[in-house]
Amino acid sequence: MEFKSLYQPKDTFIHRLDPISKLFYIGAAIAVPLLLPSLEVALVCLAVSAGLLRGGRVFRKVLPLIGFSLVVLLSIIVIQGLFMAENRIPLFRVGPLIFYREGLTLAFGLCLRVVNILAAFAILVLTTKPSDLIESLVRKGLSPKIGYVLSSVLQIIPQMAGAMETVMDAQRSRGMETEGRLSTRLKAFIPLIGPVVMNSLINTKERAMALEVRGFNSRVPKTFLTEAPQTPCGTVIQWSLAGMVLLALIWRLIG
Repeated sequence: MEFKSLYQPKDTFIHRLDPISKLFYIGAAIAVPLLLPSLEVALVCLAVSAGLLRGGRVFRKVLPLIGFSLVVLLSIIVIQGLFMAENRIPLFRVGPLIFYREGLTLAFGLCLRVVNILAAFAILVLTTKPSDLIESLVRKGLSPKIGYVLSSVLQIIPQMAGAMETVMDAQRSRGMETEGRLSTRLKAFIPLIGPVVMNSLINTKERAMALEVRGFNSRVPKTFLTEAPQTPCGTVIQWSLAGMVLLALIWRLIG
């Protein structure tokens, strides 16, 4: 059975880094801008995430993800710029609508944090095999059953996209129009969604049977196929990121 994911195979330092260190980075990328809510900190964190994405040679892969969230980001800018209670100083006007500096400043900071969080998660998803991530978590004590659920969540979107593409090719071979105007695509959507859902259910059943055959529910202590990688660099990175979060917390408390 073929397992699809968003993972982009490259030979970079980011790809070789321990998945646990990448989870620590996600925690730091979320915690530090929240503890120090300034535009400068948000910009620095976003610049670091962008640098890591470029270092992993997956920067272009994250652009569609950010583009998909543009609707949410634009709604934040419009709502805060127009209707925030603390709005006082008009900045510019679009027809009858007046955008205020206070609301736009807050919205800009929120957008930077959202994009930074998306970029931090993209570093993990695009540069780490789901199997490596789950194996690292299980080695740290995570239940194998919860690990299986996490693995399924990481793979569900690319698997459904692959199933959708296969069904569309099959329907095109039968003469169905799946491209063109919006009305044509909407008309073709309903005949496509049924086979995709059924295919996903069949895959889930086959995977459950395969796991059961391999003794997934056995109470015998589990072993790993490979030895745990020795990553002293990862340990240093994890302690450094934890120290950064602690410093940010101290700065917030005394600042």
